[in-house]
Amino acid sequence: MFLGIDIGTSSVKAVVINDTGDVIDQASAPLSVSRPQPLWSEQNPADWWAATNKAVLDLSPDRRAKVEGIGLSGQMHGATLLGARDELLRPAILWNDGRSFQQCGALEAAAPGLHEIAGNLAMPGFTAPKLLWVRENEPEIFSKVARVLLPKDYVRLLMTGEAASDMSDSAGTLWLDVAKRAWSPEILAATGLSESHMPQLFEGCAITGTLRADIAKSWGMPSVPVAGGGGDNAAGAVGVGVIRPGDAFLSLGTSGVLFLSGDKFLPNPAQAVHAFCHVLPDRWHQMTVMLSAASCVDWAARLTGFHDAGELIAKAEARGSIGGAEVFLPYLSGERTPHNDPHARGVLLGLDHDSDAAAIGQAVLEGVAFAFADGMDALAAGGGTVGDITVIGGGARSAYWGRILSAALGRRLVYRRDGAVGPAFGAAKLALIAVTGASAEEACAPPPVLNEIDPAPEDVERLAANRARFRQAYPRLKSLFALESLP
Repeated sequence: MFLGIDIGTSSVKAVVINDTGDVIDQASAPLSVSRPQPLWSEQNPADWWAATNKAVLDLSPDRRAKVEGIGLSGQMHGATLLGARDELLRPAILWNDGRSFQQCGALEAAAPGLHEIAGNLAMPGFTAPKLLWVRENEPEIFSKVARVLLPKDYVRLLMTGEAASDMSDSAGTLWLDVAKRAWSPEILAATGLSESHMPQLFEGCAITGTLRADIAKSWGMPSVPVAGGGGDNAAGAVGVGVIRPGDAFLSLGTSGVLFLSGDKFLPNPAQAVHAFCHVLPDRWHQMTVMLSAASCVDWAARLTGFHDAGELIAKAEARGSIGGAEVFLPYLSGERTPHNDPHARGVLLGLDHDSDAAAIGQAVLEGVAFAFADGMDALAAGGGTVGDITVIGGGARSAYWGRILSAALGRRLVYRRDGAVGPAFGAAKLALIAVTGASAEEACAPPPVLNEIDPAPEDVERLAANRARFRQAYPRLKSLFALESLP
C-alpha cells in the first residue's frame, strides 16, 4: 500500500492506495487562512504539520501498518522561510497573497531573462516576488533566511530531515530554469539568494529520503521511502492519468486550473499562461489559473444563507434557467490568467428586484465557467490544443455545474472514478512508482470513466450573451479595481 499526503490550502488530505492504484482509505484535517491585511494570505506552517499528523492517524491502523512508501503534494508557491537551525521565521506567505505586486516589476527588471528561463510572468502569487517583499519590508527577517521551502517540502523536512523538492512544484517559484530543470543562478541573485538557500531537486517519482524513525513509530508504519511528489496540480494530473501530450484536466478546487500535458517547454507569459515541469522526467505542462473557483460557490452559499455549496447548486438547478440576467466576475482574490491583476475583485452585475439566491448561485456557476473559457482561449493562443477534459476536485461532484462548464468551454467533460480525490491520489501513485519501479504509463493509467457531459447546443446558445457581457466587464472595471487598492 502507498500513502499520498496533500498539503492543501483548506485542509491536509491523506489517501491510501493499493498496489493496483485503487483508493482504499482517505482522511482529512482542516486548515484556516489568515488575512491580517488587504491582499495578504498566510498560514502557520506548524498547522500543516498538526493537520498532517491528524489526517494520517485518522486512517485505518491496519492500512497504515502496510504502507510501503509515501508521496507528497501541496499548494504551490508558498514561501516558508527558515533560519540557520530550520526554525520558522514568520508565517508562510501563500499562493493567493497579492502584496508583492510592486516587486514583480522590480524582479523582471533585475532578471531580463526571466520570461525565457522561468517561462512565466512575475506574478504576486509566485514565490520569488514574495522574497523581494520580505527583503524590502522585513529586512531583519530576510537577513536570517537560510532556507526557503514550499509547503509540502517543509512537511517533508519534518518527516525525513531532508530539504528536497520536485521539479513541478519548484517551477512555480520562478527560480527554476524550467527547460533545464535546474535552479537559475540569475533569478536567484535577482532576489538576493543563491542555490544554497534552495532544496535539492528531484523528479517527482524519485526517492528523496526515508521517514524518520520517531515519526514512523508515531504513525504506526515502517520507516518507508518518501517520493518527490509534486505541486498540487501536477500531482492531480498523475492521479487521473493526464501525463501524455494533449491530455487535459480541469480542477474545481479552492482555485481553478485548466491543465494541459505536453512533452515540450512551451511558455506563453504574454497571456499569463503558466509553463511548468510535469512530475515525470522529460515532461512539461501548460496551465491557466484562476484564484477563486469552488471557493466562489462557498462564498455565495454563505452570502445567501445556505448550509453549503451543494444546497446552493441544487437551488440554482431547480430554478431551471441557464443564462439569466445576472453576471458574476469571480475575482474574489484577484486573478492570474489572463489578467494578472491582484487588485481585481468579485462583481455581481445585472441585479434587479427578482434576483434571488438561486439567480445569484446560477450567476456564480456561470462566472467561474466563463473564467475557465478565458483560460482555454489563452492556451489556444499559446499553441495548446485542448480536446476532452477530465474534471477533478471537489467541484467535480456536481453534474449540473459540469453541464454549464461543458457549454461554456465547448468541450466534452469526462468524470473518472476517484476524480474528486485530488492531488493526494497522484502523490500516492508517485510513491508507488518510486518504490516499485513501475512505469508511469502502467501506474498512471486513467481510472475508469463514470460519466461524460457533452455541450448541449441550447446551453451554448443561452450562455453566449452572458459570456460576451462577462468579457466586456473586466476591461471596463479595471481602473476602478486599481483605485480601490490605493490607501
